[in-house]
Amino acid sequence: MTQTPHDTPLDIAHAQMMADEGDDAARLRFYERLADCELFLLLIEEPVDENVSPQVFEVEGNSFVLVFDREERLAEFVGDVAPFAALSGRIVASLLAQQGMGLGLNLEVAPSSILIPPEAIAWLDQTLGNAPSEAEAKIEEISTPAGLPEALLTGLDTKLATAAGLAHSAYLVGVTYDNGVRSHLLTFIDVVPGAESALAKAVSEALVFSGIEAGALDVSFARSADAMAATLAKWGLKFDLPQPEEAQEVGRAAPGSDPEKPPILR
Repeated sequence: MTQTPHDTPLDIAHAQMMADEGDDAARLRFYERLADCELFLLLIEEPVDENVSPQVFEVEGNSFVLVFDREERLAEFVGDVAPFAALSGRIVASLLAQQGMGLGLNLEVAPSSILIPPEAIAWLDQTLGNAPSEAEAKIEEISTPAGLPEALLTGLDTKLATAAGLAHSAYLVGVTYDNGVRSHLLTFIDVVPGAESALAKAVSEALVFSGIEAGALDVSFARSADAMAATLAKWGLKFDLPQPEEAQEVGRAAPGSDPEKPPILR
């Protein structure tokens, strides 16, 4: 596989998937990148409030919308300036799954050109919708992490890079609970209030998209001033989360920028 400086993360993940169509792990990585990245949805007209009207194409009895992972690619496909909405891949998957529609990605303008059928989009949306469960247990012993697949560690590193500003860092350790159960625990340090569920879900997705059968990874939260933080730093594998630049004041939010208020397809 030959990469160029212009390849995007989706180009690279797509090439790895197509290099061996029987490689389930590569296919999962491609869909994870698709869910995580920003996509530019081709529209018929400019968005109105939270309503978006995508261009819809019929292919063999199925409806498809077109998205691109770069604005320049959308313009190249259209050949002119065109209205679009910038949405995360997970929001696009959710909207299309509700309508039973498929997705055309970077068609004719990039190495990652692919037509994704409605059933694959429905699977992606369902996979993204699986929420982690909550439980309580007392930790008896903390140790260095051991025996975790490299695919999971790489997946965690990549996934946490998308959680900029939600926490300062995270430590991965081995744990033994008071009920005798051994597991691995990822503890986020100095989490932004309200971001706990999003971080737990990100870890759950990293586990699923790493292709680890029946895998489990526990998640907890701590402050840097807590005594536990020093213990985690001693034994744990550290992940530094990106810290965003100071936010600038902007005008009216674009459709899809608030995950609690996804846009509506018209």
